[in-house]
Order: sequence, then C-alpha cells, then structure tokens
Amino acid sequence: MRISKLAKVATLALAFGLVAGTPAYAVDLQGSGASFPALLIEGCKAGFAASGSHTYVYASSSSGTGQANSDKSIGDFWMSDGAYTAATKRASLIHVPLVAAPIAILHNLPSKTTLSLSASTIAGIFGGTITRWNDPAIVADNNRSTNKVVYKLDANGNPRKDSKGNPIVLRTQVVQQHYTLPNKPIKVVYRSDSSGTSENFTNFLNKSASSVWTKAKNKVFKDSFPGNINDTANLGRVVGAASSTGVSQLAGKTPYSITYAEVNYATANKLKIANVINPAGTSVVPDSVGVGAFLASATQDANGFLTYDYKTMEKGAYPLGIVSYLLADTAYPDKTKAAAVKAYATYVLSSKCSKDVGAALGFSVIDGELLKKSLAQVAKIG
Repeated sequence: MRISKLAKVATLALAFGLVAGTPAYAVDLQGSGASFPALLIEGCKAGFAASGSHTYVYASSSSGTGQANSDKSIGDFWMSDGAYTAATKRASLIHVPLVAAPIAILHNLPSKTTLSLSASTIAGIFGGTITRWNDPAIVADNNRSTNKVVYKLDANGNPRKDSKGNPIVLRTQVVQQHYTLPNKPIKVVYRSDSSGTSENFTNFLNKSASSVWTKAKNKVFKDSFPGNINDTANLGRVVGAASSTGVSQLAGKTPYSITYAEVNYATANKLKIANVINPAGTSVVPDSVGVGAFLASATQDANGFLTYDYKTMEKGAYPLGIVSYLLADTAYPDKTKAAAVKAYATYVLSSKCSKDVGAALGFSVIDGELLKKSLAQVAKIG
C-alpha cells in the first residue's frame, strides 16, 4: 500500500514537473522577408530562446516576399529593407527600424590594396558607362589624398554625439592613396529579384549621382537601370543573380567582378570590400562607426520611416548605411503571439543581439534617439 502511494506521488510530481517545464504561453514565431538582416536574426535565435520561453524561425528571401507575406498574414512578423507603402498594406501594420548595417561594394580584384569609389564612379560602373577597371574615374578615386576620421565612441562602439546629435570627432588624418588598376573589363553582378537592398542601393545612386543614375529607386535593379541593360555591350558583362547569397557567390567565382551585398558575404566568397568616398571627401570603411555617423543625419516620420541624407557633410559618414524594418501588427488576433513578437523585437534591439552578436557580423547598433523611436514603435505592437 505504501509503495503504491509513493509511486502515485512520484508520478504526479513528474507530471507536474513536465508541465511546469513547458509553459503554456510559449510561442513559436514564424518570420520571413529580407535577406539583408538574416545573419543577425539567425545569430540571435539561440539567445532569444534562452532569454524566455519563445522561439522563432526566419525564412530569408527578399523584402518583396516579406511584404507580400505581410499582406496575407502568412507568418507572424516580416522584414523589409525599404518602407512599405503599397495600397495593399494593411492599415494595422507598422514599421520598426530594427537592424542597421552597411550595403557593401564587394569586388574580385587580385590586388590587396583597398579600393575606394565615389558615388558617381559607382553609378557609372553599375550603370554601364564605366566598363574597365583602369577607367580614368576609378584611377582618380584611387590616386589622391583623402581623409580618415576617428570618432569618440560610446560603450556600443558607435560615435558619441554632442547636444545637437552630431558625432564627436577626435581627429582627422590625411591619407595618401595609390592603386594601379588593371586593364580588365568590369563584370557587374546585380540582384535580379525584388529586393530592399536594390531599392536602397539605387536610391543612393540616384540621390548621390543623379546626372549619371537618372532613374529613381526601384526594388528591381533592372527597372532602375539608367540605360538599356540588354544592350549588346552589357550582354554577358552585366548579369543578375537572386539574393545576397547568389550575387556574392557569383562574384566570388568571377574574376574582376563587382556587386553589392552585406559586408558579411565577403569573407565566405573571398571578395574584397571597397571604401566609399562620401560628400566630405572621406574614404569610409563600411562598418558600424560609419553607419552610425550616417544614420545620425537621418530623419524619421510618425510611421517609423527613415529619410537618409545622402548629401551629409559629416566627415566619417558611410553613405550606404541602411535600416531594415520589422513589419509587425498592432492588432494581432492572438494577443499572446503579439506579446511574443514584441519580445522578439525588443531582444533584437538589445545589446545582447545587436552588439554582442551583430558586431562580429558587420551590423551596427541602433542606439540614441533612433533606439528610443524604435522602442516607441515596438510598444505599439499588440
């Protein structure tokens, strides 16, 4: 009799322990969209699960897919590298600036010398008017004196700002550049799918070099191309590939090629990263410091949309810094799911994700006034 009672007590205790170990409110979130923030989102998955009871999976594809899935409520959250303003957007959907990083110009030149390119030169290369690596414009960009800016940094590694929100410069150094460019044709690799990366890249080209890149931004690169992308001079020399993975892999296999993608795709594909010469005449590395200096000049509206100042004269600004937005709902039918999405967004913005994981992957920390605005958007999820 006593053994039987003890067994029952043990059985009840075990059952209670199993139930207690698996909270009823655990939610497995489903996300999809832009490939730009995918490595950070994947990198923070284990930490998010360990911080609470929720988990998530993220299907990386493109901003266009994320936007389309948000229209149909496929999954629970979506990522887009550009503001989503289509007529099909649900009224309850909001934008949260969630992930910051540079778009990098990646190239496959044999030299170890750092390549520097101005906006007008980049526009000429990707627009098909600069077709050889020893073109005078590229030679001029790489045989000149430029500035190197050193900022006072905060605990997150981002530039400290003064009372007006301007980054604090510690010192500026003059750097003499010299690069002998090869007499080889340039192989251009562009994103063929609908992409927020392409939308931001073509916006930079149009706003920074409008006399060269004459068409407005577009999520589809070929629809923003200023000339005839199918011209005989471009056939076989200007080619497309889907996703950041696709363009970087193709460029990695193609000598003397150039493309645009996230910084973290360079190493895996043995590509080199070019500096961008900003309007202040500084040759800037695509890192968190340069992105932080650039985002300091951005303005944000009530929807959470950012407007970038591509003409900023901030000396150390990297003008191809962008933010990837979380698209989330303010009226989820399941409020438990809404709380889980809110927890996800808060975690990605935290230093445990954005700094501890993101720094090694080439992402930037969203902080200061922009972080306050992002968290205010997060608070609307419900």
